[in-house]
Formats: sequence, structure tokens, C-alpha cells
Amino acid sequence: MLELVKVEKFFGSFQALHGVSLEVPAGTVTCIVGPSGSGKSTLLRTVNMLESIQGGAIFFKGELCGEEVRNGYRVPVSPAKAREQVLSFGMVFQSFNLFPNMTALQNVTLAPRTVRGLSRAEAERIGVEHLSRVGLADKRNNYPNELSGGQQQRVAIARALAMEPEVMLFDEPTSALDPELVAEVLEVIRSLANDGTTMVIVTHEMNLAAEIADQLVVMADGRIIEQGPPREVLAHPRTERGRAFFAAVNGQIHPAEQQASADPQQGEVVATPRTRS
Repeated sequence: MLELVKVEKFFGSFQALHGVSLEVPAGTVTCIVGPSGSGKSTLLRTVNMLESIQGGAIFFKGELCGEEVRNGYRVPVSPAKAREQVLSFGMVFQSFNLFPNMTALQNVTLAPRTVRGLSRAEAERIGVEHLSRVGLADKRNNYPNELSGGQQQRVAIARALAMEPEVMLFDEPTSALDPELVAEVLEVIRSLANDGTTMVIVTHEMNLAAEIADQLVVMADGRIIEQGPPREVLAHPRTERGRAFFAAVNGQIHPAEQQASADPQQGEVVATPRTRS
């Protein structure tokens, strides 16, 4: 369904993505993990054209995204075509981005009414359906400041689903939540996975990735360094960088993370691990 081929992204002279290639079959879940600054969120934002690419190509169902070929040259698609392509993707961000002066239902129905041209009644029917799907039908008339962070993120998920996208993109959907609120959002994501929703999820929730992902992708320095079935990648990372990342995630001390210091009196080399927070 979704294919990235040697995607490159620059911010000025800084190269954020180095020839990243990835395939996402329909009905599967791809989880992307990695250290901060590895290019995970940037990669996700190139998929729905929030960020343009400077090399490679992105295909959705075999069609080039954001560009088309004319007279043998790749040129940007028209704004109307770009909007049509973007509608294939639903995006859930780290922050909830809800309109504070609108109720939960109004937040969910705004785009179906203004972008898809649905009537108010039809948009509200769809809105209530998706708020029910995330367990918030009873909160439809509440404003964002009357909802917990987890509830606001679930409204944001319902808002994305209401546009009926073919692929759901999640950018660290639990990172802005207090720990006790994370579970309710993860439960919604699990239910979407069980329903066969095609998803690409940037996350730091390793247990979720191991549970629902069909493929786990590890990024570092703008490149994919590990890729495969999650339990295989988690248990047997192939690269030194991958092993160091998972050791840090698990709170273990990896040899590459140790600092050797000599005891001036004993002449011995002492491994000094970093202190766990």
C-alpha cells in the first residue's frame, strides 16, 4: 500500500534522512523506534507531505505522492491533487491540537464538513460513531479543557478516523501524556490494529510495538539500521547501534556506553556506567 524508495530530506545543509526505503503492506502495523533525533518523525511527516523530500520517491497504492511525471520530468502535482492524496492519510500528533472553543464532537466533525462537504447531520453521525469507537461518546459535548490528556488524544484519534483515511499515522501519540493516561490511548491503538487498520506508528512504547507490530523499524542518524518482525529485532538486533539502543531502553549497561577510567593508585581500568535516572 505504501512504499518509500531511497527518501532523502534536508533542512538546509543538514541531511535528516539518508536514502530511507520502507514498504508498508495493507492491513499491517509498522512501528518505528529509535533515539531522539534519528529522523523518525521527519520520515512520518514526509509520508503525508507535511515535509517535502529532496531525493527518492514515495508511492501510495502505486501512485507517486506529491509529484507526477510530465514529459519525462518529475514535477509537483497540482494543489487539488495534493489535497486529494493527503486525504488518504490520517495523522495523530504528539500534541492534541484540538480547537479549545469547540466541543469534542465539533472538533471531530469540522474537517468532514469543510473538506469532504458532508452535511451537518451526516458529519455528526460519523463523529458520534468514531467517538464511540474511542470510548468517548458520552463526552461529545465536552470542551477540551474539560477532558483529560488521554481523552483529548482519543478525540484527536477520532478526528483523524472521521476523515476515513486508508493509512493512520501516529507520531509519538503518548509522549505528552502522564503515565496513568497512556494505557487508554494504547488500548484504542490496539483496537485499530485488531480491526486491520493500516498504521505507521512512531513510538517509544516497546511493549506495544512487540504486541501489535507486523514489522519493527529502528532508525538512527536518519537511516534504518534494523528492520523485521518485532520479536526477532528486539531479541537479536544485528547492528552494534541497534544493540546499544535496546540496551539503553532496557536500562542495561552496554559496553559502548561505558566510560573507562584509570585508577591512578591501582593502575586499573574501571568501567563507569552512566547513572540511571
